[in-house]
Amino acid sequence: MTAADLRDLFLTTLTRRFGGNRRRWRMAMGEVKLHSRVTHPHCNWAVSPSGSAAENSAIEAVADDLRAAHPIIG
Repeated sequence: MTAADLRDLFLTTLTRRFGGNRRRWRMAMGEVKLHSRVTHPHCNWAVSPSGSAAENSAIEAVADDLRAAHPIIG
């Protein structure tokens, strides 16, 4: 899975679970940042949400689920 694939999965999950549209979620979520597997061996990606408090909470909840399923991406 690539960062782009993960972002698409994020957006699909957010719209299905919380409603709204992909454009708004994409703006609130920001980019998926990749980290080196050497320095981040358990999970090599992160997001830095910048939406409202409710949006950020939704994004973090989805991030927790996706980290469990996809901790390492390429």
